[in-house]
Amino acid sequence: MTMNRRTFSAALVAGAAALVSTRSMATTSAPAKASNVVLAHGLFADGSCWSEVIARLQAAGLNATAVQNPLTTLPEAVASVQRVLARQDGPTVLVGHSFSGMIVTEAGVHPNVSALVYIAARAPDAGEDYTALAKTFPTPPASAGIVFDGDEGRLSETAFLRDFAGDLPEAKAKVLYAVQEPFQKALLTGKTTQAAWRSKPSFYAVSTEDRTINPDLERFMAKRMGAKTIEVKASHLSLISHPDEITQLILEAAGLRP
Repeated sequence: MTMNRRTFSAALVAGAAALVSTRSMATTSAPAKASNVVLAHGLFADGSCWSEVIARLQAAGLNATAVQNPLTTLPEAVASVQRVLARQDGPTVLVGHSFSGMIVTEAGVHPNVSALVYIAARAPDAGEDYTALAKTFPTPPASAGIVFDGDEGRLSETAFLRDFAGDLPEAKAKVLYAVQEPFQKALLTGKTTQAAWRSKPSFYAVSTEDRTINPDLERFMAKRMGAKTIEVKASHLSLISHPDEITQLILEAAGLRP
């Protein structure tokens, strides 16, 4: 059967409308009420960075677990989260900060995951080169502060205090600097093979004073995924400097507040 130009155009518009409709339903539908929260950390940190948020989630009656991301390769980091997700009993909100947005995007397809929360986090599409995407926005200052010892990377103290934890008291930021977990170069080469935000309700907290990920890049990714978005006047470490706002967003993703 041949298709004239008018019929083809009508089919194309109908197909695009169906795609938009499906995408909208995936992101704007109310998440299932969750009883668990799994939290993944990014570069220059460890699981303890979630301590302020965990205390508040526990006070709200939620079971919270922070994953110790090995920071070796993306598949190994994803596997560490998948093991924790498999132990959860019932709907679970998966939360990622910074680099671990890559993990949330990949591991979030797990059937236990009811909603996704990105905190100043990477949110690539399936197969997307995140580095290339980031280069379409001005480079944030913290990038110049990454130093390597062979294949092991970390953030210099100056960059950590100024560009990573800029709105924390200096004494507290220095403690966090002292316990930062080095990462392997191989971690940065990984690409996601799927994008959980295309099928799961998604939430995003933009850090407006971020000097580690460009805030406009954060806004772009949040808008692209159709996420419920809040903006927090915070450094990259909003989960530590503004734990109340971050906790409230997670509670919303857990279906515990409107």
